[in-house]
Amino acid sequence: MKPFFSVVISVYNKAEYIKETINSVLNQSFEHFELIVINDGSIDASEQIINTYKDKRLRLISTANHGVSKARNTGIKEALSNYIALLDGDDTWDIDYLQSMNDAIGRFPDIKIFTSAIAQKYENKIAPVIYSFKQNELYKIHNYFEASQKYSLLTSSSIVFDKSILSKTNFFDTSLISGEDVDMWIRFGLFYDIVFINKQLVLYNFNTSSLSNTTFDLDKKPKFDKYLNEEKENKYLKAFLDRNRYSLAILSKLRNDKKNFSYYTSHLNLNNIKLRQKLLLKSPKWILKLLLKLKSLKGKKLYYPNN
Repeated sequence: MKPFFSVVISVYNKAEYIKETINSVLNQSFEHFELIVINDGSIDASEQIINTYKDKRLRLISTANHGVSKARNTGIKEALSNYIALLDGDDTWDIDYLQSMNDAIGRFPDIKIFTSAIAQKYENKIAPVIYSFKQNELYKIHNYFEASQKYSLLTSSSIVFDKSILSKTNFFDTSLISGEDVDMWIRFGLFYDIVFINKQLVLYNFNTSSLSNTTFDLDKKPKFDKYLNEEKENKYLKAFLDRNRYSLAILSKLRNDKKNFSYYTSHLNLNNIKLRQKLLLKSPKWILKLLLKLKSLKGKKLYYPNN
């Protein structure tokens, strides 16, 4: 029987986490799924650990290391189901994650993208994500850009989508080494609304060695230049892009990258960022490094290098 969901996990050197991640899928209360694990050229014990599983629902595809975008694209193309559920190789799902997604799909048959609330797991604590919108009901349909003013409504471990939308949005951009998920969510948001399940169903494991936390080369991150025309007509898209441009401008300053700092700030409408952020853009590098250091001492998530 054709699976209802195709779960796609991309793995690169996740030996410490992959067992817990796979177990969180195989132990789902909703059982009609296949699990496609793409081992993206891991050089640790990830593949050996994955091969210990004998569950017929699990299919391992091992490739050379080409990056997470190509790995996810490979899994999506191999999927037998119309519904793709992405999961990173170090995150976990609540036991009722797929059942909750199935219920939402049944309730909103015309919607193509679904997501849920998440929490971030740090070394010593678990912190629920605080979103920019208020939602008391279990389900609500959102515009991606309007709902992602503080934290992205979509993540690569909390999204389920009908793969038919890829005919409009295309696949993950393999030219991006970091920020490829943000680029994909922008394309999703340009065409589709999203059902948000107001229930914490995903645990994001904050790993300091993950690619998003260690890739600081600005040339490997999105430029957002593909959306210059669209943002002129969409104020929520413009505000969303400007918040990302601000982050990349700060990273540029920390990396002494004047060219990219100039690029991101030249496309940034300062009305879309807070006064504190405007001041930080003008602050010297040592102040930024000091603030990041203080943030790290509080156990907060860091997005930029502090050395």
